[in-house]
Amino acid sequence: MTANEIITSLFVFALAGFLGLEVIRKVPKLLHTPLMALTNALSAISLVGSLVILGENATTYSTILGFVAVVASTINVVGGFLITDKMLRMFRRAPARPATPPAEEVKS
Repeated sequence: MTANEIITSLFVFALAGFLGLEVIRKVPKLLHTPLMALTNALSAISLVGSLVILGENATTYSTILGFVAVVASTINVVGGFLITDKMLRMFRRAPARPATPPAEEVKS
């Protein structure tokens, strides 16, 4: 891989990061849970792709980038599921409390 290709790849990566940040900022709060579910699915796909790249052992450069991609994708998937679970717990109803029996009269 030439230096020109690396610079182009880093430029595309930076643009994708900024674009993704702007897209996420504009999402209404009501849509965050479905969006997180979709993002988790996409992160899982990128995790599988990064595992394939890591397993090829073509060059040292691709192995290092594959490892970084596996770590980043794993953190993204696990964090996404934790956040989605937390958000869904906010919408659960509290369990109904059992009715307390009436206090018995004290006999003297």
